Amino acid sequence: MTKENGLDNIDIMAVYNIHDAKTHFSKLVQSASEGEDVIIAKSGKPLLKLVPYTPENKTQKRALGFMKGEIEIADDFDASLPPEIQKYFEGRD
Repeated sequence: MTKENGLDNIDIMAVYNIHDAKTHFSKLVQSASEGEDVIIAKSGKPLLKLVPYTPENKTQKRALGFMKGEIEIADDFDASLPPEIQKYFEGRD
């Protein structure tokens, strides 16, 4: 694996070009999952950072009805469109 040199604004991190990242993707995923910062560069410029997925905190329930009275939906919101507009959705001129 080739580590890119001379990249500004990157502290000591693992930096790999796209070709090496594709070749060693499984190893890079393992490194990132263990907490190592893995940077993937294109033409010597940092393109993305591979980081472990952290699920959102699902313990807090959503409050239902918190927007009650603040949104109004017209009675005819699902009515057919006028023909002069509908034709554009159907690809007619």
